[in-house]
Amino acid sequence: MLKNLSVQNFALIENAELEFGEGLNILTGETGAGKSILIDALGAVLGSRITSSQIRAGCENLRVEAVFFLSKNSAAHKILSELEIDDEEENLIITRKFSRAGKSFIVVNGSHVTLSTLKKIGATLVDIHGQNENLALLREESIYNLIDSTDEKISAVKTEYQKLFRSWSSQVRILEEKRQKKSDNEQKLDMLKWQEQEISQADLKIGEDEELENEIKKLSHAEKISENISAACNLLGDSDFDILTALAKVEKNLDEVLKFDDKLNSARKLLEDAEISLREVYDDVRNYADETEFSPELLDSLHARMDVIFKLKKKYGDSVEKILERLENIRTEIFEIENFDSDLETLQKLIEKLEGQTKKRAENLFKLRQNSAENLSAEIEKEIQRLGMEKAKFKIEVQTVEKFSANGSDKADMIFSANVGEEMQSLSKVVSGGELSRVALAIKTISAGREDSASTMVFDEIDTGLGGTTAKVVAECIAKVSRSKQVLCVTHLAQIACMADTHLHISKSDDDERTVTEIKILENTDRVKEISRMASGEETSASIKNAATMISSAQKIKNSIKIRK
Repeated sequence: MLKNLSVQNFALIENAELEFGEGLNILTGETGAGKSILIDALGAVLGSRITSSQIRAGCENLRVEAVFFLSKNSAAHKILSELEIDDEEENLIITRKFSRAGKSFIVVNGSHVTLSTLKKIGATLVDIHGQNENLALLREESIYNLIDSTDEKISAVKTEYQKLFRSWSSQVRILEEKRQKKSDNEQKLDMLKWQEQEISQADLKIGEDEELENEIKKLSHAEKISENISAACNLLGDSDFDILTALAKVEKNLDEVLKFDDKLNSARKLLEDAEISLREVYDDVRNYADETEFSPELLDSLHARMDVIFKLKKKYGDSVEKILERLENIRTEIFEIENFDSDLETLQKLIEKLEGQTKKRAENLFKLRQNSAENLSAEIEKEIQRLGMEKAKFKIEVQTVEKFSANGSDKADMIFSANVGEEMQSLSKVVSGGELSRVALAIKTISAGREDSASTMVFDEIDTGLGGTTAKVVAECIAKVSRSKQVLCVTHLAQIACMADTHLHISKSDDDERTVTEIKILENTDRVKEISRMASGEETSASIKNAATMISSAQKIKNSIKIRK
């Protein structure tokens, strides 16, 4: 429920504070006083588009703030919870600022939000009913929302249907993509088989490239290696004056000394250990010389093998591991293509199964919608006839179609005939603006009690073109809506204004060559005078008495309306 609306520098309004109550809040005043501007300001705080032309002349920015009472089970509360925006006080405060430079500032309970988020929240708070919103009722999506909201079974079946529809649609897309690929598969298969053969024939081993690089490096420096190995062998034991021969002589000399003095026992032992280590070194170097083949033919063969690996790296990956990984992927692709027809058959069977399940849910959804549409049609037609179109016929028509859509396998439309003898046609083709307003009001009256609908409804000059008995019936309909919802209504008709629970009067005056809008809550005598002015255009004793009677009669009508919760 909207509790308060604060408006600053919005069009003609410099500074306005409006307090709203439960039930029916009526806004009246002379044409041009700013009533519809207030509705525009409310729309702005709910996410409607703002332009710099709406900023009051001489000002740099505008500001609109609204305070709503928020119940814990409301749709808005759920959205705020998802966004992790605090609403513990059961108050929702929305502030929107807009500058001439186009900068927008939106805060919801202290948290900055985007315009799209504001629109999402706003849609759950207020339902604005004007000419543009009337036209929106004609859209098929709006018709489905009206039908589907009347029965919890429809909502459950629709959820099941949409889940199946998404699965079916997804598989159909996959099948279509596979069919489009089929024509390219033969060419691709030839290429993949050639690639698989090229890599397989190479018979690669992980780490092989590193081993080859090391071997090539060794063979490329064979002469230098050979020279150094030969020199090392000569120094260790292959010459007349080698290290091992010299050590043997030293050992012999020390053995002679030890015959007479054992002080060099430790030195003799160290010498023996050194000789053993050096002989191991000598054996290793000699074995290396014997085992190493320094042939040009071997080097050429290693280079040839390395060239094979290098070419494969350029095509399939920068390492042997990646080439072998690519080989596995190629083999997988070959398998998939060779089994393509089998996959298509399996996918086709899955689609047929999903299609059957989807069709069954769609048929169930269609039957439920038909029943809902029939009941709604009767209620709405009755309300339309009460609104001054006694001979009007109205029907929500639901028909099956062959194709599935997100809404089902049916289409919905509102058909209408205003007069006897006229053929019923789509409402969008035959209805006038005034008739559409009454049809829309009838729909709002019937749907007002829905739990998922906005808690506040706004009727902006719905009385255009009405008068007499019809105006009285419209007033009763709006009063009926206000028994279950908070209603804000801009009106020029006394028949509607006298139904108010809260009556706000908007006026304008010139102040220092500036237009100033003033807002006042009317009570008792002031309210009677305003109703008198609206009904008669003047304040006479007779018009005042008539206005008081109208207010009294309106109160009795309101008391007789059953409150829907």
